[in-house]
Amino acid sequence: MPDSIQDFEKAISELQARIEELKQLTRDEGEDRAVEIETLETRVRGLIERAYSQLSPWDKTQVARNPLRPYTLNYIQLMTEEFIELHGDRHFGDDPAMVGGLARLDGQWVVILGHQKGRDLAERRRRNFGSARPEGYRKAMRLMRLAEKFGHPVICLVDTPAADCSVGAEERGISAAIAQNMHDMFQLSVPVIVVVIGEGGSGGAIGIGVGDRVLMLEHAVYSVIPPEGCAAIIWRDAKLATSAAAALRLTAEDAWGFGVVDEIIPEPLGGAHRDYDASARAVKAALLRHLAEVQALSEAERMEARYQHFRRIGEFAEPARGDAPPSNGAGQAARPKRVSDAG
Repeated sequence: MPDSIQDFEKAISELQARIEELKQLTRDEGEDRAVEIETLETRVRGLIERAYSQLSPWDKTQVARNPLRPYTLNYIQLMTEEFIELHGDRHFGDDPAMVGGLARLDGQWVVILGHQKGRDLAERRRRNFGSARPEGYRKAMRLMRLAEKFGHPVICLVDTPAADCSVGAEERGISAAIAQNMHDMFQLSVPVIVVVIGEGGSGGAIGIGVGDRVLMLEHAVYSVIPPEGCAAIIWRDAKLATSAAAALRLTAEDAWGFGVVDEIIPEPLGGAHRDYDASARAVKAALLRHLAEVQALSEAERMEARYQHFRRIGEFAEPARGDAPPSNGAGQAARPKRVSDAG
């Protein structure tokens, strides 16, 4: 396997290009290249299976950042039957890094919102690389209040390296906007489901990350700080990001083990960027299942369970001398693992 997941993806792309070339020759010239094509396809699948079964935390970070990975608007398009995007925070302006609006999910009206990165350089700059500004978080809360007014569930899709940290964002109160969202999301009377679909970075993630259920895609990451920033602070060397990624325990398995997320949603073989449709089907199935479970609770039960879910994060209970609770390898007592079999 190549030294990095980026090198591996490049090698796989070259093999897949060769497969497409052979298929084109078959169509254009009638040559029978079926055996060669099948051999290459089997090789590609085997390489992907092997590589993605042994990803390091840093590799997972790179997969979560893959520029071909489906973003919030892709999931909205593939999961919902209708979507009406809404804009603006009614205080300052509109933030393209945070998108959202009303949508029909399996016939049910919901408010769905999330971070949006860009595909090309122009769009990335316009959307600030998915790092939302204060007006983005205020827009998100405006949409959540709209959902509460009409009794619609809220779905939040998290995918950001971090919140915007520019001077302008600080002047307009980015920290206060995130803190206000965290406070207000605990008070929402409607169901709230959160899905980390790519990067769950720092306060930028938690600003729309408080929910009755928090789900996470298999190759997504969730961390208090990006590995490069952690390495620069701790070791004064951003090049040690690989070590920082391991220390941060940022993978979906780690997040589940610590009780931060309720379920890991499996991705298609080789990551969500290889099959948008399959990934969207898996996310949609998990959303519908968790929505049904949460909607079965009374409003009071739902709000109390949401509060207790986050209160439990970071709990530490020292065992009696000589006793050791069964461990799942993440420093907590073992518990049943809820992994969706959808997709």
